[in-house]
Amino acid sequence: MDTIASWFTFITTPVSWIIVQFHKLYGAMFGADSGWAWGLSIVSLVVLIRICLIPLFVKQIKATRGMQAIQPKMKAIQERYKNDKQRQSEEMMKLYKETGTNPLSSCLPILAQSPFFFALYHVLASIANGTPIGKIDGPLLESARNAHIFGAPLASKFTDSADKVAALGADITDVRIVTAVMIVMMSLSQFYTQRQLMQKNVDLSVKTPFMQQQKMLMYVFPVIFAVMGINFPVGVLVYWLTTNLWTMGQQMFVINRNPTPGSLAQDQYLTRLLKQITSHGELKSRGKKKIVAAIVAKGPDRNDNERKFITGLTKQGLAAQADGSVAKSVEATVDSDAAGGGTPKRQQPKRQSKSQRQTPPSKPSPKK
Repeated sequence: MDTIASWFTFITTPVSWIIVQFHKLYGAMFGADSGWAWGLSIVSLVVLIRICLIPLFVKQIKATRGMQAIQPKMKAIQERYKNDKQRQSEEMMKLYKETGTNPLSSCLPILAQSPFFFALYHVLASIANGTPIGKIDGPLLESARNAHIFGAPLASKFTDSADKVAALGADITDVRIVTAVMIVMMSLSQFYTQRQLMQKNVDLSVKTPFMQQQKMLMYVFPVIFAVMGINFPVGVLVYWLTTNLWTMGQQMFVINRNPTPGSLAQDQYLTRLLKQITSHGELKSRGKKKIVAAIVAKGPDRNDNERKFITGLTKQGLAAQADGSVAKSVEATVDSDAAGGGTPKRQQPKRQSKSQRQTPPSKPSPKK
């Protein structure tokens, strides 16, 4: 094990232990030396890590939305103190404190994954070199070295020489095809995830530098992954592709269930919610009631999507309540009662013509 990796045995040892435990399970199903047993062990490692990181992901979503909400104020501060950088920084920190936002919170999931990524990279590098690491030694080390996915060893890289690949019992062409396909898939999944965020889950009514930065990252990150990917072992590519797909699915779930106010995703969500309410005449889900209650509480500060939703309810004779429930509006109730024989609506007197208004009323004839 190299010197740098030896400093991080506190993380490489647990990672190797987790992989070994999953390998015992999948080895019983596919065979101990099967590439699928080792590959699925890496996939399971990703799933386990991402489940543990769900609380950080929730913080990331809240932080991202918080940053979007304060962008106009940040822009105003930058313009007001453009010639005083120190005062500008002080006002920014004050704004973060007042609003409870933290720019670094949006990076928490990536930062939390970094040690595991680093540990897995060194575990696979040690396997390729035939060096024991953590809990992978002896027969397990040899089994991992012989494991192939679509003909490519887990420890091989796109940049490996033909001799090094041959020592792992594989062909250089197979390795480069498999790694190239995985690198492309990894970059595309990263691009789609960021694009989905930009197109559906960003408030398009607010044009700020933050949106331009996000748009730039949409194109920069996939290129970075593609360049770095040629130096990643196949096992690391499996890890990173799996975590990208998890992020894509997790983000899609959040966008569909709790979209950012003012975004296209919110418009689509409220349209679906309106159809559901119209069909059933009520709202039972606690989560959906919470969203409706938040819209009601905004009052005149509602965005275009929310006003469209409230107007749609009104047209259906419904009204959103403060607790998030939906009930028949007063106007609809009065009309319904009148049609069903209840209290009739007050009738306005019939309008008279001009000649009728000018003709004095006839006097009653005297009684005899």
